[in-house]
Amino acid sequence: MSIERLDTYRFPVPFRVVFRHASASRAKAANIIVAARGPDGVTGYGEGCPREYVTGETVASAAAFIEKHKASIVREVRGIDELCAWMDAHREEVDANPAAFCAVEIALLDLRGKLELCPIEDLLGISRLAGAFRYSAVLGDSKLPAFERQADQYRQMGFRDFKVKVSGDLEQDRRKLAALARKGGKTLRVRLDANNLWHDAAEVSGYLKALQADVFAIEEPLQAGDFKGCARIALESGVRIILDESLARIEQLRAIDDPTCWIANLRVSKMGGILRSLELAREADHLGVGLIVGAQVGETSILTRASLAVMNEHRKSLVAAEGAFGTLLLERDLTEPSLMFGREGKLASSVGSDWARPGLGLRIKENLLTPV
Repeated sequence: MSIERLDTYRFPVPFRVVFRHASASRAKAANIIVAARGPDGVTGYGEGCPREYVTGETVASAAAFIEKHKASIVREVRGIDELCAWMDAHREEVDANPAAFCAVEIALLDLRGKLELCPIEDLLGISRLAGAFRYSAVLGDSKLPAFERQADQYRQMGFRDFKVKVSGDLEQDRRKLAALARKGGKTLRVRLDANNLWHDAAEVSGYLKALQADVFAIEEPLQAGDFKGCARIALESGVRIILDESLARIEQLRAIDDPTCWIANLRVSKMGGILRSLELAREADHLGVGLIVGAQVGETSILTRASLAVMNEHRKSLVAAEGAFGTLLLERDLTEPSLMFGREGKLASSVGSDWARPGLGLRIKENLLTPV
């Protein structure tokens, strides 16, 4: 693979609705897009979503990381082996800048696939995409009327799997979950996302008991990295703990005990790309920890397509998947086609037309990009 240069862009597209949770409120996408230029005008594209409250990154810091290292990447990386070697040699910096490196890595994989006329799965030695992929409904922390309207829309589409952002206001959260159960019946599967809302394990256990709702898991109830407190919550409540902000490196996964208490929320941007995501997913399989392939709010179809590689390879351990909102959330997507779920939360192979197309198999509308 011959890389001529790396160019960096933003795609600050507005959302159709404001999305709120305990850690942030967003009205437009905050991402970094990398274009890897190859010979004869061939270009690969990658995306990362820097989140200060997740990995400490911003769009500006991600752009600075890429600017600092793009010359050595262009000079040293010629294939997958060299990409892995570069990543290993700069592991500490990649750990600190995962979304930035994710954008670079996906761009290089897309470029390599286009040059070799094969999908990225062939480059990575994993199974090609096949069949349909099913996603969860995600309900943000909105007022009850808006919450019910959105929940009704999801139910009308046939969704049965829901992730609900909670506020910590017991009565408000209880009313929302009761409304969801009342209209959806007993066949719904519900998990909560607290976005590091509490500081005390006993308070969370009491909240879950008083909530009087049938939930199977709660994501990040305590401050990031409080594994001991989260283990106590799981033991006292019987509700599994989903690790997200607390799980940005594989070493953190290896530090937990009793795998039945935990579920890993793997987001490709947060992990630092597809290669590192696959590494963590394999370790989760080995440990017997359940796996959710998640997404940052505002991802374009570039990251949706990257996540499909991980989902497809680890279907047996996949508890749920998030994302694939496409133009249901974004005013416009960066790609053609726009990869998004349909009825019952399914993203069918027909949406991607042909998963065997070279690289990511997406056409990028580069005229929509803003240079950094």
